[in-house]
Amino acid sequence: MVALLISVIFSAAAVAACIISHVGQGETIAAGIAGLLIPHFSIGFIVRKKMKKVQDGLQEMLSNGQKQVNRKIQLFQTRPGGNIKQLQRQIEGDQKMLIKEALAFTKRFEPFKKWTLMMGRQIATMRMQFHYQMKEFDKVDQILATKGLLKGPLMMEPMSIAMNMARQVEHGDFAAVEKNFKRHIKWFRGNRGTLLYGLMSWVYMKQGESEKARMLLAKAKDITADKTLARNWEMLSNNQDKSFSNEGLGEEWFALYLEAPPVPRQQRVRGNSRGRPF
Repeated sequence: MVALLISVIFSAAAVAACIISHVGQGETIAAGIAGLLIPHFSIGFIVRKKMKKVQDGLQEMLSNGQKQVNRKIQLFQTRPGGNIKQLQRQIEGDQKMLIKEALAFTKRFEPFKKWTLMMGRQIATMRMQFHYQMKEFDKVDQILATKGLLKGPLMMEPMSIAMNMARQVEHGDFAAVEKNFKRHIKWFRGNRGTLLYGLMSWVYMKQGESEKARMLLAKAKDITADKTLARNWEMLSNNQDKSFSNEGLGEEWFALYLEAPPVPRQQRVRGNSRGRPF
């Protein structure tokens, strides 16, 4: 907003200077356009550069935190005799702390709101996703209910849309889920729509509409070339509805909290009669 205002001021000043100097109409128009575009793109370049540093800092923090969690899981898998429930509590605690730090980090984006028109919506999107990961669904619903051109989360990525659909599922508004899916799926080409196809087919199955799920998956498997969607279509085509599973979609699917992920398994350590590994 500020960048646009500054650009308009520069443009007006350039036009005024041309008029006072009795410059021709063509040169005056060119000066006005230049006065509008040059400051706008210059300011935009500087703001984007600074904003990228903040974004990189957030990504680095999340990446390092996730690496620590993954190391704990790998260590558990290679050491027999560990307490699975204790590990789950530790991982949940670590992830919760990481997301809390990420939520606090989003405040660093606030100064950019006056320079970037859509920054408010980008911040809302990040906070909605972080609150969702922490299962603070009341705050998620509050953000999703925010209306306005420059307010509320952006529905530009499959995960944000899937989270919105998942909340509609929890509220029992299945008509809204289907409407939401149809509105957005047409914008995602190739495998970018895999999560949304998986979620919509899962919703159909929960409603007992396996034929709708099968028909959707018949289309989805060709568009996305995803093995999990193809397998689910095959199971439904062979009347094996109970074998339907989105487990193959991995972390993205389980991040919606519609189903619990499988418990990590420990690797068996083989040994001789003295109990020494070989």
